[in-house]
Amino acid sequence: MQVPTNVQAELLVKVAGFDRNYKARAGAKAIILLAAAPGDAGSERAVLEMKSALARVPTIADLPHEEQIVKSSSAAVIAAAARERKAAIVYLGPGYAGQTAALRDAFSSLNVLTVGGVPDYVPSGAVVLGFDLVSGRPKLLVHIQQARKQRVAFPASLLNLMKIYP
Repeated sequence: MQVPTNVQAELLVKVAGFDRNYKARAGAKAIILLAAAPGDAGSERAVLEMKSALARVPTIADLPHEEQIVKSSSAAVIAAAARERKAAIVYLGPGYAGQTAALRDAFSSLNVLTVGGVPDYVPSGAVVLGFDLVSGRPKLLVHIQQARKQRVAFPASLLNLMKIYP
């Protein structure tokens, strides 16, 4: 991960509010699923840091939220957990580099904003939103086709600030 987890959390909170479908997806309380690759200390640490950072934020887009951790190396298991728990956001920690195609396919039919702590997840469509450092500053990354498949709708004004992958 190039962008510190607390910065990722701040950006995620801001960006989620721009998703036109976020409130409908979340309902009365947004469930944020945090996926950690089991046995990967970096992944588990990143997910715990993200949970802690998000816990300090009372609302996301004016909605209360609850973070839930799932430990699995299977894209199908993570997607099933997102479906069953009606997650509004799924955050993938490090450790899923070999699963990008499976993640993209597993989430393609779900109405969920997928976010990755690793910038390399975005170009393959494993996640809709990611973060990178460019000249020492955080840069938002978005996979536009995956966003459409997952019913994530950002306004053009926000897309103009992002690096867009087709």
